[in-house]
Amino acid sequence: MTGPAVRVRTRKDLRAARRPRPPRCLGHLRVAPLWPMHGINLGTLLRTCDAVGACMAVPRLPWVPEALRRGNTLRRPACVHWVRDPLDWLAERRAAGDHVLGVELAEEAVRLADLPMARRPTVAVLGHERDGIPPEALDLLDAAVEIPMIGTGASLNVAVAGSLVLYKLAGFA
Repeated sequence: MTGPAVRVRTRKDLRAARRPRPPRCLGHLRVAPLWPMHGINLGTLLRTCDAVGACMAVPRLPWVPEALRRGNTLRRPACVHWVRDPLDWLAERRAAGDHVLGVELAEEAVRLADLPMARRPTVAVLGHERDGIPPEALDLLDAAVEIPMIGTGASLNVAVAGSLVLYKLAGFA
């Protein structure tokens, strides 16, 4: 007995099925690696942003523009918001009504599996890979999401953690 035939979709099929995306930022979903450690992670996150229709907010550090240029494998402009002061920017986003969600191990954090799709403008804040989100920024969060792990590491790579959360917030996972 054989099951139904599996039809592999070609790149052309996949492109035809995608919704056209507006060229401007809608601001609904943003990922904010505001304390980056490695440029390669910014490029990976930029690719995830394209996949889920999100924007990225990054600090104005001297090495960040080159990291984004190198990491933009799509070779077309990406939606990037430049942040001068991370704490001020987070406070502004919150005052504007955005849901500010930190990816952090914290009391009362929501497990990734239980994280609902973003229904209003949402910022997913990512901390430093070694130190997490700085204590002074934790007060600016509306909530935290935890990515459960059973391995010996204390955290995931920032690009991996950000990608998992973005897919969940976008309603793709």
